[in-house]
Parts: sequence; C-alpha cells; structure tokens
Amino acid sequence: MKMFKTKEEVISTIIKEKNILIVQDLDGVCIPLVQDPLKREIDKEYVKDVARLREKFAVLTCGEHEGRRGVNRLVEKALNSKTTAKENGFYLPGLAACGVEFQDRYSNLCYPGLQDNEINFLAKVPKLMRSMLTNELKEFLPNISNDLRNKFINVAVCDTRFTPTLNFNEILSYVKNDYIKIKDLQLIMVKIMNNLIEESKNCGLDKSFYLHLMPNLGLKNGREIIKYATQNEFGTTDIQFIIKGAIKEAGLLFLLNKYISNKTGVYPFGENFNVRNAPKTLNKLIDLCKRKIPSDQMPLLIGVGDTVTSVKDNKDNSWLRGGSDRGFLTLIQKLGESYKKENLVVFVNSSNDQVLRPRVNGIDMKGISDPNDDLKFDMVINDGPKEYIEWFKQLAINF
Repeated sequence: MKMFKTKEEVISTIIKEKNILIVQDLDGVCIPLVQDPLKREIDKEYVKDVARLREKFAVLTCGEHEGRRGVNRLVEKALNSKTTAKENGFYLPGLAACGVEFQDRYSNLCYPGLQDNEINFLAKVPKLMRSMLTNELKEFLPNISNDLRNKFINVAVCDTRFTPTLNFNEILSYVKNDYIKIKDLQLIMVKIMNNLIEESKNCGLDKSFYLHLMPNLGLKNGREIIKYATQNEFGTTDIQFIIKGAIKEAGLLFLLNKYISNKTGVYPFGENFNVRNAPKTLNKLIDLCKRKIPSDQMPLLIGVGDTVTSVKDNKDNSWLRGGSDRGFLTLIQKLGESYKKENLVVFVNSSNDQVLRPRVNGIDMKGISDPNDDLKFDMVINDGPKEYIEWFKQLAINF
C-alpha cells in the first residue's frame, strides 16, 4: 500500500521546481457537487489564488467555460462583477468541454478541432433531449404534477454548447430509496442519449460524437460502461453528448503543447495539434511526448481530480476501472515515470449530502481503486472542495 504524502510535502515538492504545470478538474475539486448544476458556486479567493500561478495552472474539465452554465458565470458571480475577471485575468485558464473549448485567463476563446456542422447539430441537442425526456417521464412517473415534472426536466437537461448533458441527480433523489427505479431511470437516460447518437448519424455525423458517462466503469467495445446504482450510491448520474476524440488524456497533451510553446516559442506537437488529431491510446500519447518533448522542457505535472472508479466484476474476477479523471491522472503518473520526474496525482473526495460517490476513507478505497490498480494517488483531500481550496491557498502564497 503506497503511503499518501502530507499536504506540506506536496507543496514542498511543487515549489522547489521552477518548471511546473498544475492540471485540475473543476466540479467536485474546487466546486462542490450539487444536484442542480445552475446552483454551483466558486470561491472568490480561490479564483484570485489561481491567477497567482499564471501559466503554471490549467483546468481540464468536461464542464464548459462559456454560456449560461459555464464556469465563467460562476467566476463573475463570485467577484460580483462582469468586468473584474477580464480586466485582471481572473478567469480559469485551460481546456473545457473535455477538450474542445480553450481559453486564457482573460477569456479569449478558441475551439480547436471543431467543425461548423458539428457545432450546428450540438445546438439542437438540448431541445431534442427535452422532448424525449418529457415523453419518458410522463410514462415512468405518471402520478407527479406537471410542475414537478417540468422542474425535473429543467434541472436534468443541461444546455451546454459543446457537451449537452442529461443530469439525473435530482430525479434519482426523488426515488432514492427504490434502487430498482433508479436503475430504470438510468436505462431511460441511456436510451435517450443513444437515440441522439442515431439522430446525429442520420445527419451524416456518424463519426462525430460519443457518450461520456459520469461516473463509469471503463470501456467495452469502445463504449463506456454504465455504473448501476447500489444501496450506497447512485452510480452513473450524468451522460454527456461529446465530440469524439474529446478525452481528457488527449487534452493533457494539448495543454502541454500550449505551455511549452509559451516558454520556448515552439509548439512541440505542431501549432494545429488538438484532441481530434491526437493519438488515441495512453502508450501512443506517451510515445509522442518522448519523441517531441526533451526532458528539460517537460514540466513537473500535478494532476488533480475526483472522478475515478474501480468495481469488482464477479463474473470473471476482474476489475472494471473508469471515471473521467482516470485517464489524464494515469497519463501524468506514467509521464513522471518516463521522464523520471516526481509528478503528483491528487484525489479529492467529492461525495457529499447532495451527490453520493465513493470516497477514500483512510486506506479503504472501495469503489475508487483496488490493489491491482496502476493508478496510485500521492495525496488525498479528505474533506472535499473546501479543504482543497484551503490547501491551494497555502500553495499559491509561494507564487
């Protein structure tokens, strides 16, 4: 069993290096998880602490920067101003929408790898989701009022620009003591999203999109495996309709490409590199780094996430491992091994009274990791975003 480092040890490792890049997920890490994503909040002091790190920090998230649900709105609300963030560079820089929406600290945006016909189809998806979900809930929950059903639908359909999502947290909470019903609702979620994939194929976009399940149990035949509810947790609560190729591990290389170009003036992977044209496996991503990035240019990488899963498959005694942060955290760990650097992987316990998830409890990592898991955490933040923000503050003082 690998011993976790203390928070002070991790800070010490980071500040003794001049060449560092912190790559951090958002929801569940610095933003507490909530049933209704429109009620998320971000800490004002944390936003200012991020700005102290400048180019040494980047987000890597399946959420989005812009739009009414974007994190930029949370930043503006925290600062109580629509102009302060842009004037002072307080927006969170990095890659959103799992890899296709990039912004700097001043919210200058670009959309690497996206095509106009894909953007146009994505704009139609929330309306299609709403129609399908309305029909399904009328049949599945026939006795609820129209007002309550509409409330569920308004919360469930997340009309983000590049990652339209069904978020069933509030609906699952409504039937939380009936795990058969929760599983049925999960199947409804999958049915709706698969129908949307078929609709995209009918529009000639058969290679453009895939479904990202949060949390999930890894991949089988190229598709993410749903995590069904148990008595202790909901399992899969969200499904995102995402651009194919938009995965966080490819996004990590995009961020490295930007980081190194800012330092050296040269893009190691080329100026047009993006998640769509990136290699598709961890080994090939590592090989590309080894070929293109000299050791003295590779920064110390610190990865921070909260969505990692591992569940025993009793059918064949194997482990099903997934989670949207697993890929990029594993890649950071493996790059550290390849470059002989002390790369760090930080896990934040994000489970709370609104969104139930597995959590590290001492040495008990059930549902998150297992004894044979290659991914090893260097530090665990036990008490969620609040504790993480306090730790980040102590780190940021040094910059």
